[in-house]
Amino acid sequence: MTEVPSKYSRILAAEPTRRTILAGSVALAAGSAAVAEQLGPPPHEKGPRVFLDYDQIELDAAYDQAVYEPNIAQVIKRWASTSEFMRSRIGQPERVAYGPKEIEKLDIFRTKRPNAPIFIFVHGGAWRSGTAKDFCAAAEMFVRAGAHFVVPDFDWVQNVGGNLSVIADQVRRAIVWTYKNAQSFGGNPDQLYLGGHSSGAHLAAVALTTDWQKDFGVPADMIKGGTCICGMYELAPVRLSARSSYVKFDDSMVEALSSQRHLDKLRAPLIVAYGTYETPEFQRQARDFAAAVKAAGKPVQLIVAENYSHMEVPETLANPYGLVGSAVLAQMGLTASG
Repeated sequence: MTEVPSKYSRILAAEPTRRTILAGSVALAAGSAAVAEQLGPPPHEKGPRVFLDYDQIELDAAYDQAVYEPNIAQVIKRWASTSEFMRSRIGQPERVAYGPKEIEKLDIFRTKRPNAPIFIFVHGGAWRSGTAKDFCAAAEMFVRAGAHFVVPDFDWVQNVGGNLSVIADQVRRAIVWTYKNAQSFGGNPDQLYLGGHSSGAHLAAVALTTDWQKDFGVPADMIKGGTCICGMYELAPVRLSARSSYVKFDDSMVEALSSQRHLDKLRAPLIVAYGTYETPEFQRQARDFAAAVKAAGKPVQLIVAENYSHMEVPETLANPYGLVGSAVLAQMGLTASG
């Protein structure tokens, strides 16, 4: 037998065989399974129940997306880069003040269609992060479908003493400004739609259950449709979680800003969406909210995004054929081509 030179021996020894490939695949699958098993709260001795069957560690984890979505920082950065790419395609928005504070401005992405419908999007960020600039990726879909896309900025809760009521009021005022000034940018005030994601879905739901006529002197049915993506609609369990370290919850705030308690004021048909890779509490909150809306005799569509995580579900809003995007266009009576 001819002896193989040593340097080629090393190459042949490293050459993958069917057996080594299969072994590697099994190891990779085992590693993936191990990662999946690690999602959720860390191993710990079960403590006293705080809410439902959760102890404090479990409840804190159930309101912390990073525990269930290990690549959340990457997806948040992807939202920002996708938003930047979108602006390079359709142009910069018109930025307008809706209130006296420096942060109280909104971005308007205009469509060419005259007297067009308007979709207002409230970004998320656990009430303590996020900007209109970084969460406007869906604008292009709406603009090309024939709708204006509006994204308001508002305070982060840690900058207003932990008071969610302040930012809820800012969102309401941004909506009222858009309604009253719709014609100034070619919008139809009678075709105003509202959506939000995560803490933005919470704020959108609060707006959707506002007594608009009493509090702002505008029509009670000013908003014609709502979309709540991966949000919170009952603050009692949130108050018991680690989020209370930066939100100064009290009884009056929980009562006023738990939209599920105020469905008598809901005037718009709803789309409620959540992903199956979200935390168990965000999944439960969406299911319970949709069920409560249905029980109240109000129209609601529940979208369960199979195999989507918290930050991935709203990406489907930017796709006219996506789970949420197609549902919103149908609600607005629009198509992908306008």
